[in-house]
Amino acid sequence: MRRARWLKVGAGLLLLLSAVLAIAQQDPLVIFAVVTKIPKDRKQVTAQVSTGGAATEATLIATEPILDNLIWKKLEICHSLKGEAWMAPEGYRLVSVKILDAGMLPMTLQGIAGECLLKKALEFAPLVD
Repeated sequence: MRRARWLKVGAGLLLLLSAVLAIAQQDPLVIFAVVTKIPKDRKQVTAQVSTGGAATEATLIATEPILDNLIWKKLEICHSLKGEAWMAPEGYRLVSVKILDAGMLPMTLQGIAGECLLKKALEFAPLVD
């Protein structure tokens, strides 16, 4: 009787473990993003993100290899990114990241990038005189 109970518990744990491993082995999502806020530590960056649909504000979470990446170290507001990431409850956990020209973004993000760049240019325009 006890042996049968342990077999059921063991089978249940094995099933649960295999489901967790299957989720972890899924391919990361391809995301496009426009950076909107950069905190001092750069571990979590706020951005407008699109995975093929409408753009939403989300957090980009940098993993250790991303934090060491020169692109991430030089990241600024209005930068356009293409990356691969896993969706997590707190945001998108980045696996890889590349800088893009704003014209290479999906249409849903091109307007956001354009507005951001205009605001940034107007902030610096008075300093040019």
